[in-house]
Amino acid sequence: MNHRVLIADDEKNMRWVLAQALEGEGFEVAQAADGKEALAVVGELAPDVLVLDHKMPAPDGMEVLRRIRADGHSFPIIMLTAHGNVALAVEAMKAGATEYLTKPFDLEELKIAIDKAIRMSNLAAEVERLREEVDKDYDVQGIVAAEPKMLEVLDSVRRVAPASATVLIYGESGTGKELVARALHALSERHDAAFVSVSAGALPETLLESELFGYEKGAFTGAVNAKPGRFELANGGTLFLDEVGDISPATQVKLLRVLQERRFERLGGTRTIEVDVRVVAATNADLQQLIADGEFREDLFYRLNVVPLYLPPLRQRTADVPLLVAHFLEKYNAGDRTISSEAMEAMVTYQWPGNVRELENTIERILILASGEEITLADLPAEVRRGAPSCQIAKTGMVLPEDGCDLEEVELDLVRQAIDRSGGNVPKAAKLLGLTAKTLEARMARLGL
Repeated sequence: MNHRVLIADDEKNMRWVLAQALEGEGFEVAQAADGKEALAVVGELAPDVLVLDHKMPAPDGMEVLRRIRADGHSFPIIMLTAHGNVALAVEAMKAGATEYLTKPFDLEELKIAIDKAIRMSNLAAEVERLREEVDKDYDVQGIVAAEPKMLEVLDSVRRVAPASATVLIYGESGTGKELVARALHALSERHDAAFVSVSAGALPETLLESELFGYEKGAFTGAVNAKPGRFELANGGTLFLDEVGDISPATQVKLLRVLQERRFERLGGTRTIEVDVRVVAATNADLQQLIADGEFREDLFYRLNVVPLYLPPLRQRTADVPLLVAHFLEKYNAGDRTISSEAMEAMVTYQWPGNVRELENTIERILILASGEEITLADLPAEVRRGAPSCQIAKTGMVLPEDGCDLEEVELDLVRQAIDRSGGNVPKAAKLLGLTAKTLEARMARLGL
């Protein structure tokens, strides 16, 4: 679909030049010679982008801008202002302009601004759509996803849940392994029984054993009363065993017996206890490597790995980020608060080493600390803002050396590559880097090019 651009300028030659340039790029172009005509065309055509000159016969560009925003139109508006009129540019941005350019400007600069405005507008529309759909087909027991890799996982969850087979969930910390385990329980025939969770990585060996299997009175110093273990508490239901790779060899032997025989004895006891428990285990470790290193029993691995599920990290689920943001805005009662397109683009680009957990914590913190009705780029944590450059290191395949690097040298190399690739054409090089020609020229001067 070709995007429609409305050019509103009282200079006929300017309109003609801009129209020719944009039509050559595949845009549909409409024109207006004054403010009154611009408002009329907006009412008829609903353009995707408006290029609006400030200095026009009444109403002038600023008044046109205010009226359009007052009427509820949200399409991007690029304001054209006189050279060096910073105060006017600031006023235009406050009134709702998406971008401004000072005359004279390069045609490539305008094309870049229009492309960026359309991209931001589309992203904002997608965020709003996702907020409306967040409680529909994308939500499985609180797991929100639209990325194909994650949808495959959710499909497996639906199919595996009714069975009682042991499931082993692989995934980095923060990817939602416990959420998946709870979904398996909620969608199973055991949903009315208990879901019991225990993290092997959070407990020392002796304490983990007593937590899993319980103990009898007098089993050790301080055991003044008998206590049932997690297996007993989960009888008839589901036991979620997180960080299973951290279990000691001695406890692995006892866990293997429970999985094989569904029976065990409490610590310090002789009575055999039988249980009917579905075990869902999870790990962020490479169990095959632990087996090779002699730290994990191979027979236990095969008992746990009956149905493996692999949760992708959030950096491989970029399509899910807007959906998850919308979900967490709803979860933490954001009300009518919105998020700017620039802020959303930064969050989509950021790598999220802490995965979904980090994203959720970020949204919760922003809603507490940010004061405006719109969450902007400035409200995001510094690491998220820094993680959204036009050229990502991840995309170029570059890896930061252990002893660091000179960032200016990296920038110099990227600028040189862009200039070489564009045959020395600065506007084209700027477009490759996601910059305006003026910004690139300033950087070239600073870098001595």
